[in-house]
Amino acid sequence: MLELLICSLVTVFPDYLFRRYRQGKRWGQEINFFSVWYELRWGISACIILTVSLITLIFYYHPSTSNAGPYFRTVTILSEGGGRVEEIYITNNQQVEAGDPLFSLLDDAQVAAVNAASSRVIEVESAFVQLDSQLEAAQGGLRQAQGALDQAKNELQKKRELTARGAQLVSKIELERLQNTVDSRSGAVDTMQANIASVIAQQESVLPSQLESAKRALDQAEVELGKTVVYAGVDGTVAQFFLQRGDYVNPILRPAGILIPDHGPESGQNQIVAGFSQLATQVIHEGTLAEVVCLSRPFEVIPMIVIRVQPVVAAGQLRPTDNLLDAQQRARPGTLTVVMEPLYQGGMEGVMPGSKCIANAYTNNHALLASGEVSGLDALFYHAVDAVGIVHAIIIRIQALIMPVQMLVFGGH
Repeated sequence: MLELLICSLVTVFPDYLFRRYRQGKRWGQEINFFSVWYELRWGISACIILTVSLITLIFYYHPSTSNAGPYFRTVTILSEGGGRVEEIYITNNQQVEAGDPLFSLLDDAQVAAVNAASSRVIEVESAFVQLDSQLEAAQGGLRQAQGALDQAKNELQKKRELTARGAQLVSKIELERLQNTVDSRSGAVDTMQANIASVIAQQESVLPSQLESAKRALDQAEVELGKTVVYAGVDGTVAQFFLQRGDYVNPILRPAGILIPDHGPESGQNQIVAGFSQLATQVIHEGTLAEVVCLSRPFEVIPMIVIRVQPVVAAGQLRPTDNLLDAQQRARPGTLTVVMEPLYQGGMEGVMPGSKCIANAYTNNHALLASGEVSGLDALFYHAVDAVGIVHAIIIRIQALIMPVQMLVFGGH
């Protein structure tokens, strides 16, 4: 309507002035309801053509959308395993900080596993003391076997010396018996040395490995026990939290509630996501200036700047299924997703996350014109493009004024 009024001032109105003062035709006589379409045909035709051209120019180079808002993410409150609720530490709509406990599950099995793992650690540690005693006993046995071996060797040596002197006091059988005694006691020494080596190997290698394994099992059991208590991952507000003691919570089928983060780029307090027509792909880019008006903050236009343009249109995404794709199901075109931030600090204060917003983006050719790369008709065209942006700026301010009236009076809300 605003474009039509503007265009009529340079088309229909001059045509009427020409008919009135040049041709002498008066309104209500020569120009009336039935003849106005013929008398002002040039002005009306030019007005329609100019209005359509102006609207096309404005909406292409200064796109607008009502699909905008400060979208925010939510964190589902889930336990890592299923179980029945044992204790609840918070209430619904309570403010929590990261690390605060939310609720706990029944932990009898986990506590039993921790106790068993702790007992295994104590058992392995006690085995070290037992090995010390075994090592001392083995070393004592080695000394005893070594003494018996030395005694047998001395006796055998003496008998051989007597035999070498020609004495017939020692028989050959006696020498063989003493030799067998030396060999037997030498084997006993080797056996005791092997026992000592075995004890040392258990003390230095086997038992430390068993102790380390037992400690890792204890750590794992304690981790499983810790999973029975669910903590808040971020600062935020708990919503839809209606757990009662004895309820069954499952990470797939039965979440406990929702946590709404308070801060961060995805909390809905610093960014607005807008879906523009795909025709705006060529004119919207990072750094494009924009304005938004939100229902939760009426009568105020918030200056914005585009910080990111999604490189794909979401409507074209595919997921593997057992059905073939039918292009007819994708007949509805998707939108160009644009992320915007306030141009000035604190611009989003007062805008509730999830609020419904209207957004305008503005093409700015000032840098191109200042560079001197364009001139003549091209420069005139770019000047016109920048100038007609004021029409959309006026429209969004009119929308900011009538939005509460439209919603409360005519919308029945």
